[in-house]
Amino acid sequence: MDTGHVLIFDTTLRDGEQVPGCKLNTPQKIEIAEHLEMLGVDVIEAGFPISSPGDFNSVVEISKNVFEPIVCALSRGVKKDIEVAADALRYARRPRIHTGLGTSDSHIKYKFQSTRERILEWAGEAVAHAKKYVEDVEFYAEDAGRTENEYLARVCEAAIKAGATVLNIPDTTGYCLPDEYGAKIKYLVDNVRGIENVIISAHCHNDLGVATANAISAVMNGARQVECTINGIGERAGNTSLEEVAMIMKQHPRLNVTNRINSKLLNPISRLVAERMGMLVQPNKAIVGSNAFAHSSGIHQDGVIKHRETYEIIDPVDVGVDESMIVLTARSGRAALAFRLHKIGYPINKVELDMVYELFLEHADLKKEIIDEDLHSIMSDSKVTSKVEA
Repeated sequence: MDTGHVLIFDTTLRDGEQVPGCKLNTPQKIEIAEHLEMLGVDVIEAGFPISSPGDFNSVVEISKNVFEPIVCALSRGVKKDIEVAADALRYARRPRIHTGLGTSDSHIKYKFQSTRERILEWAGEAVAHAKKYVEDVEFYAEDAGRTENEYLARVCEAAIKAGATVLNIPDTTGYCLPDEYGAKIKYLVDNVRGIENVIISAHCHNDLGVATANAISAVMNGARQVECTINGIGERAGNTSLEEVAMIMKQHPRLNVTNRINSKLLNPISRLVAERMGMLVQPNKAIVGSNAFAHSSGIHQDGVIKHRETYEIIDPVDVGVDESMIVLTARSGRAALAFRLHKIGYPINKVELDMVYELFLEHADLKKEIIDEDLHSIMSDSKVTSKVEA
């Protein structure tokens, strides 16, 4: 594998679908999976087969309908789970079983009522069993974010020895800070025997709003797979956002990493997932929010009109948006008003603009936003009548 290439592991159909009220049926999952393939994701986590007959069937059907990405099925580190996952993946061209167990003292004591030594044995047993069915086995150390690094390294070595090809280091509760999570990845890179033969994967949750920052910190310290979801959906506060990770890598060459994502498809797939799951994207969401390329402040509007890069670090076309939006409000200046008027056929001069602007402000103080229909009305009420017909 190219050491500068980062695999994008999409778990929209598994972790993302765990959001209450966002249940998808099998045809909807296939539709999203096919769009994820077009987007360029490397791995699609298609579901958790043992959890329900519907999830099992979805993994089967997705395996039949996608060709390039690895199709991954989740399982607990339990033999029956692993066997059901393997069965669900029987049609996959590139199957992967994703198995594991909790490794933090909290999980060991309260969830499993077990010991550290038994967890070490169990990790190896789970990977070895999965390895009977597929070559590509990803091991997750649940709650790795709160697992003591030296012990986590021992668990990772046990998984590698049993045949794991990918090590998932989840910040399951979203607790870590970026420097802390990055340091954890670096510790594993420096201290785990055989780590050079596997891929380290970052799976971060957004409980404290730092999932994307943690994922990028992991990449900077040696992780070469990022687990993420479209629109950042997922358990509780969500997961690392695929669109954010992809564009951070693209916009920051100093990271010296690449991915296969076709960024121009980010907005279309964002809308698709939002519609199928019935979960609206917040307007101020980075990259795909409706306000991501919208400008309402007069100072910002003037800057963008003169030179887009004054206030935009991403060309909207690069992420599937037609153009930046100049939103007219009471905070808009003359430059923005003239720009919008020109676009709808009123190429007015400076004197005419001064006349119209006062009338515009009167309307703008009464409404949150002035739309093109309002502008036509304003121009009709003003003494400026010249209009260029389309």
